[in-house]
Amino acid sequence: MELLIFARFHARAGQDQALAVLMGEQLQPVRAEPGCLRIDAFRSTRDPSLFFFHARWVDEAAFDTHAGLPRTVRFLERVQQLIDHPLDIARVRRLECRLESWAS
Repeated sequence: MELLIFARFHARAGQDQALAVLMGEQLQPVRAEPGCLRIDAFRSTRDPSLFFFHARWVDEAAFDTHAGLPRTVRFLERVQQLIDHPLDIARVRRLECRLESWAS
């Protein structure tokens, strides 16, 4: 079953550009990994220090493999030095429901 990842990163003061570069460096190699369906990086339009990754993986096992790669571990070590909060990474699945069920 497909797994989606939402990761939030808020840069420490003065670290916006370093965080943007670090995140950008991850896109090409992660996109080439088996099981990665899509990964994109985003920057908030209202807070230039706020960044996000959104990724789609074929399943949780594929993401677990990614999470254990030395490159991923190094990224997480580096990113934690650039952000002003604990890591905020959510593993989620698409919520499938009919609109009528939201109205009640």
